[in-house]
Amino acid sequence: MFENKKSHTTPKDFFLYAGSMASLYVSAIALMHLWFQYINILFPDALNYYYDPFSSGVRWSMAALIIVFPLYIFLTRLLNNDLRKDKEKAEIWIRKWLVYLTLFVSGATMVIDLIALLNSFLSGEITIKFVFKVLVVLIVAGSVFYYYIQSVRGVWEKKEKLSVTIGFIAGLVVLVSLIAGFFIAGTPKEQRALRLDSQRIMDLDSIQWRITDYWQNKEKLPEEIADIEDKLIGYVLPRDPETGEAYGYNKIGDMSFELCAEFATESSERDRAELSYARPHFEGPLGLGEVNWQHDAGKECFERTIDPDVFPPRK
Repeated sequence: MFENKKSHTTPKDFFLYAGSMASLYVSAIALMHLWFQYINILFPDALNYYYDPFSSGVRWSMAALIIVFPLYIFLTRLLNNDLRKDKEKAEIWIRKWLVYLTLFVSGATMVIDLIALLNSFLSGEITIKFVFKVLVVLIVAGSVFYYYIQSVRGVWEKKEKLSVTIGFIAGLVVLVSLIAGFFIAGTPKEQRALRLDSQRIMDLDSIQWRITDYWQNKEKLPEEIADIEDKLIGYVLPRDPETGEAYGYNKIGDMSFELCAEFATESSERDRAELSYARPHFEGPLGLGEVNWQHDAGKECFERTIDPDVFPPRK
């Protein structure tokens, strides 16, 4: 009923193996999720209605890999060296349970993910996306399964150089994946610029609706942008989030005006869904479509015309 002295599990063994397997699971999931995000970005689907211009999924996976994967390599190296010094450690229960659990999980992952991917394909998923995602699952989960089935056979304790080579290859794959992320998702500086431009769009949207409300109440457009501030209802005129400057406003007609802002980046076609917000927007005469907030880098002005049939004056 009890382990013999030779295969006794110490607290150190328990936490090292538990940490190694936990970091393995996080790393494998993050790597698969990262490549899935790359595939979705590189092969956009018109049926995918939501596009995240800030690549939140990519950044989360990259952060997880940067922190957790080196920990996994370190712990695995430590455990393999420990096994080479004391072969009896191969028989401790925590190692057996976690290794076989990992084999089960990696095998189950391949089966479940392949079923899910096939279901997506049968539902109309783009063929090339389906093929690449299948390859990602097979490569990542298959590599984990291969490594630990070889570990059960004692290969890595006997062939240290091969073990180091496998670790180097895995590290190289992760490194290339992370480098690709900076090209696809952008650097932290580029991400900040995107977020600043997104805030500018939201500010212009808020100002536009406030101007429309002003016209409905007074049947005239404000002469200056400061006229739409209203301390009674708590509306404070937003300013550029980076410079603190007021946004540009020009009255160009009885019911026409333009709003201007200085943008750091150029919006792309993929940003269209994100920059055209879910609330009703307008293009041309207000009330006849969606606002197109597409913009180039630099100063951009958006002309708007209020349609009184859609926004009648409040008598």
